[in-house]
Amino acid sequence: MQHSTTPSGWLAFELGILHRLNFDSVAIPLTGDPAIGSYLKRRSIRVAANDVLQSDWQRSMAVIANSSEKLSDEDVATLLEDAYVPGYQLAHPSLRSMFGEVDSWWFDNVRRNLERLSSPLKHALAVTLVTMVGDYALSFTDETRELRQPLSTTFRRLWMEMPEPIAGGGNHSCQNKSPEAFVAESTGEAMFLRLPKAEIGNGHSRPWREEWLRGSSEFWGEFDASTAGKFGSRVETKSQYVRALDDLLNRAGHLKQWAVSHIDSGFITPQEIGDIVGKHRRVGAIYTKDFSELTGRKAVIITA
Repeated sequence: MQHSTTPSGWLAFELGILHRLNFDSVAIPLTGDPAIGSYLKRRSIRVAANDVLQSDWQRSMAVIANSSEKLSDEDVATLLEDAYVPGYQLAHPSLRSMFGEVDSWWFDNVRRNLERLSSPLKHALAVTLVTMVGDYALSFTDETRELRQPLSTTFRRLWMEMPEPIAGGGNHSCQNKSPEAFVAESTGEAMFLRLPKAEIGNGHSRPWREEWLRGSSEFWGEFDASTAGKFGSRVETKSQYVRALDDLLNRAGHLKQWAVSHIDSGFITPQEIGDIVGKHRRVGAIYTKDFSELTGRKAVIITA
């Protein structure tokens, strides 16, 4: 599943279109970055979020399902206890393919300490912070590495900068299911569907945070087998992509409003996406915004 961080301008475009629609509850089958769910929650819209990746599900739990939980000083001390102390061998050796030895021990030890937290929401908050630390560590090159702060220092800084949790009204929820199962069970007034990147071979991009959270990289074969043919999985032809999208929309007929967000990469055109949506209900509008100077792509949102 291609879940890259959404550029701030892109997020503003999506929110601007959603603000034009009138709904009190929304279902998001593929959340990825939970920022859009968090913003909708602030508008007192009931958010039901979903993702097949456990790491993205946990990130959504931290900001969408969470209305009051925070990590305490004691929680942070627990998480960082003996973080740099090497053991006999790494519990998660796949870390060495992504990080240096010292950093690998830090992530390995913090992953073990996660299990000592007292609630699922604190667990989700900690996972969110660790993924931010990991992205921070991976952002440096050999030329800039000397500017990097120690990971524990970065963790504490990010923890102190975390925004206060908000209630946002409503009973918000986060699921870890296939998009098809989630949509079939959803009861929201609207669906916001951010389409996965449309190109040959699109699908799960092996994010480091998923392997860290699950403790290895060995699960990918079973994971790919369980998601094969489903929406968001790897495709080899445009027709496979179309069939998966068509099937998902067919299951979402009970949701009164749709907003389908698409990255126009040339693999499948906005008109073709509109034609697929139009098979199920009348297309209301197609909005576009050119981000080609920043990303080389155009943003498209189709409402129905």
